[in-house]
Amino acid sequence: MLSLRGVHTHIGAYHILHGVDMEVPAGQLTMLLGRNGAGKTTTLRTIMGLWQASRGQVLLDGRQIAGPGCAALSTPEIAQQEVAYVPESMGIFSELSVAENLLLAARRARSLKELDTPRLEWLFGLFPALKKFWLYPAGKLSGGQKQMLAIARAMLEPRRLLLIDEPSKGLAPAMVRNLVAALQELKSTQTTILLVEQNFAVAKALGDRVAVMDDGRVVHAGAMAELVADERLQQRLLGLNLDSAVDRSL
Repeated sequence: MLSLRGVHTHIGAYHILHGVDMEVPAGQLTMLLGRNGAGKTTTLRTIMGLWQASRGQVLLDGRQIAGPGCAALSTPEIAQQEVAYVPESMGIFSELSVAENLLLAARRARSLKELDTPRLEWLFGLFPALKKFWLYPAGKLSGGQKQMLAIARAMLEPRRLLLIDEPSKGLAPAMVRNLVAALQELKSTQTTILLVEQNFAVAKALGDRVAVMDDGRVVHAGAMAELVADERLQQRLLGLNLDSAVDRSL
């Protein structure tokens, strides 16, 4: 569904991505791993059009959406292609209620009464706290609840591609388990997901495919199961033993 071919991204004077090549197969969850500063967030933001690729191509369903030599799509235009992005910062509107935050993501609804009720009930099943705090200001939610709201907002309408940046960061183990269960449920709907994650228990539990970044490049790509099974590869690429890092409760 998504292809990056030789993508370079500059932010001001800084050259962040140095020729990223990556494939994200349709209907699968691809993990994007790597040490801090490897370029993972920049990759997501470049895909979403928030930062412009200075060289290379970003293709969605074979159509070039970013890169020199094409009519690059703006971020709203990319979103209209049924692509959603959940940033690490979550982007929650603190003064608005949970309900109002969700309504902002509904392209087909102008009021709460017009929201897709079956879809909303499905989300409540995944994230019960959203129903409980429906009319509460989102700023008063816990960190984990805000993360659930950010993901639910991206899922409010069916999406073909979901980009998620470090959803488990800072969450308590119980919230991480809830998050993994929700993403597993989302995977069952054949939604294509590209997920940046530092929690390797989450990566092991969810990933179908994996791409590992280092210094602005993809240095390894393949099946997640192959990385999990190869301790030497884990040490070389990530500096740790993936199996020893997992949370047994997941």
